[in-house]
This record gives sequence, C-alpha cells and structure tokens, in this order.
Amino acid sequence: MTRVRALTKKLPDVEEGTTFGFPAFKVAGKTFAWFPKKKEVEAGSLGVRMSILEREYRIAAEPGIYYVTPHYKDYDSVLARVDELSDAALRELLQSGHEYITTQTKSAGAKRRKQR
Repeated sequence: MTRVRALTKKLPDVEEGTTFGFPAFKVAGKTFAWFPKKKEVEAGSLGVRMSILEREYRIAAEPGIYYVTPHYKDYDSVLARVDELSDAALRELLQSGHEYITTQTKSAGAKRRKQR
C-alpha cells in the first residue's frame, strides 16, 4: 500500500478514501484504484479501473501480473499483483486508471450538458 500511496500522491487531484470500507484512491469522488478484499482476490492485489479492452490486453500480455475473477469479469477493471510490478509499471498502471476515470467523468459531464 505504501508504494501505491506514494505514486498516487503524484497524480493530480487524487484523494485517498475508502470504497466498501477498504483503502481506495479517487478523483472527483470516483474510485480509480482500490485494494479489494474478496475471497477470490489474491492478497496484496490492487483493483484498477480501465476499459475491458485494455484489461484483456494486459492479461494476455502479462498473466502473471494481471488477472480478473468471476466477480470482476463484467466490470471495467483489472486486478494486479502489486509485488510483481516494478515502480515504473505500477506508476503507468495507476496513471492509466486515473486517466480512464477523469476521461469518463468529463464525458459524462458533456453528455449531461447536451441533454439540457
């Protein structure tokens, strides 16, 4: 958690909080990374929001690091074994999740403005 916290502090507008009672990192109130505590999730795994396409690419490229459980198969996120990631790879993963959420938030705001 220490490595994740240190890297998320370098991203813009990140706030640390919780989701379902577990440590999470958010932008504009939206979670982009969290430490899930489900039976099927390996200890020390980090959940990160991203498109399902990006998730599938990451799992295919590095199945020893990235994975998904049945619970998360329909969610736009991936699980990552943090201890298997270099600092550079972890930084890139967190930046990707951060960008995904900020893009989603901006897109949703634009849609609401058009509907008015």
